[in-house]
Amino acid sequence: MKKLIISVAIMTLFGNLRAQNTFPVVPDIDLKRYAGTWYEIARKPFVFESKLKCITATYTLRDDGKINVLNRGRYISNPSKISTAEAVAWAPDKSQPAKLKVRFFWPFSGDYWVMELDKDYRYAMVGDPSLKYLWILSRDKKLDGAVFEMLKSKAVKYGYDVSDLIIPLHDCD
Repeated sequence: MKKLIISVAIMTLFGNLRAQNTFPVVPDIDLKRYAGTWYEIARKPFVFESKLKCITATYTLRDDGKINVLNRGRYISNPSKISTAEAVAWAPDKSQPAKLKVRFFWPFSGDYWVMELDKDYRYAMVGDPSLKYLWILSRDKKLDGAVFEMLKSKAVKYGYDVSDLIIPLHDCD
């Protein structure tokens, strides 16, 4: 049993190292252009958003170079009730600005890596090297079907299982 636990630990360690070394991110990102409001078009299951619709993320640049994050959504069961979550994001390595860290509460932070980004900043795909989290975002409530399918195909190419993608409703005013 001890050997099994050690083997699993070693495989997990090296698997995570491999994933982090080969996980794709956009080579360059202008965080000023990335700032603003994005609509969540699709996501992997994420417990904090499971009861929400009309989900948006608004990014605001701060003077210190960090980014304020405001996630909002309306409860499916009571659309007049809004859920919000605030966080701070930053690029630990300024030479790789698409590899962000995000912190909703101290001391915990997670990876927020921009894997795909439209040249006009109209859509983006964000994930993390563990392949647990994935978001497809758009500046509009709807995303062209061909673009959506292209992003899903790229997610599969990067190692994601997209069979459980959730597409939230955007039927709010």
